[in-house]
Amino acid sequence: MENSKNSSLSKLIPVMLCFFAMGFVDLVGIASNYVKADLGLSDSQANIFPSLVFFWFLIFSVPTGMLMSRIGQKKTVLLSLLVTSASLLLPVFGDSYMLMLISFSLLGIGNALMQTSLNPLLSNIVRGDRLASSLTFGQFVKAIASFLAPYIAMWGATQAIPTFDLGWRILFPIYMIVAVIAILLLNVTQIKEEKEEGKPSTFGQCLALLGKPFILLSFIGIMCHVGIDVGTNTTAPKILMERLGMGLDDAAFATSLYFIFRTAGCFLGSFILRKMSPKSFFGISVVMMLIAMAGLFMFHDKTMIYVCIGLIGFGNSNVFSVVFSQALLYLPGKKNEVSGLMIMGLFGGTVFPLAMGVASDAMGQSGAVAVMTVGVLYLLFYTFRIKK
Repeated sequence: MENSKNSSLSKLIPVMLCFFAMGFVDLVGIASNYVKADLGLSDSQANIFPSLVFFWFLIFSVPTGMLMSRIGQKKTVLLSLLVTSASLLLPVFGDSYMLMLISFSLLGIGNALMQTSLNPLLSNIVRGDRLASSLTFGQFVKAIASFLAPYIAMWGATQAIPTFDLGWRILFPIYMIVAVIAILLLNVTQIKEEKEEGKPSTFGQCLALLGKPFILLSFIGIMCHVGIDVGTNTTAPKILMERLGMGLDDAAFATSLYFIFRTAGCFLGSFILRKMSPKSFFGISVVMMLIAMAGLFMFHDKTMIYVCIGLIGFGNSNVFSVVFSQALLYLPGKKNEVSGLMIMGLFGGTVFPLAMGVASDAMGQSGAVAVMTVGVLYLLFYTFRIKK
């Protein structure tokens, strides 16, 4: 029994390091703000960067599910880490508009591959009722990378680094080194993967699963989750800059604050979900976000804005894990296909920032908050469809 636990732990460590690498995608929020400042872009232009990252989830998620059925989940994760490493290397050579577009595109492609394959890979190590809490712990590890990104960027922007002279872009090579370590560790880890039922599904058969009402509802739920996530991480500094006249380096703390609370929520959620039903915890989380959105419409006080950002971070921290695990448990024999569809829902990270950019250009950051509120209201509706 002890050997079995040690074996599982030895497999979990490299997988959790991959979850950390999965969090690299969230650097796009703070990076887009720095690129906006460096190149003098409008909100709509700057929001193209996070939108572009998540656009690739629409294109690559379902094909990745099909690829996993052929080459396996572990090899797909390794491929994703290679693409991610390449994306993090490019900004070392500059931050021109075209170079950053290519870098963020590769980051999105690598993350689409990783998010589609890593979650089902974890389900080969942790099974049954513990899957939701384990996915949440993975999100906790991912969130550590997310909230460290603004700090590393701020450190690079405000400190003289004569060896590299990269400024805020020092973030990219630091994270690239971690990605390379993850490749090396996962490559030597043996993980026995469950065989899927029947033949691998075709592209059309994967998309046909959206015809099942609960899978479709879960897909839209993932879209709203990531839209709120990317939206808050991009918009929070802009709210402080617009309402309080703060500079970007100071306002960037709002992004870190969001991820600090999201990290804490993931950590606590991994324990709470073992004691409380997913439906109850999900409902509480959504109500917290709804209160926070109302606050962001009303408040112009720094402390209260920070409280609202923290509530969104904590509330949104477990949404992905609950929705994803509910979808996997609904169709356990089609894990690769369901995973591909759910990760395709991260396309919400394209839809929401584009809509928020247009809304904020028209009516300030309150317009961006209004777009996110629509997503929160949908998640409130989804709460009543979750099994107890």
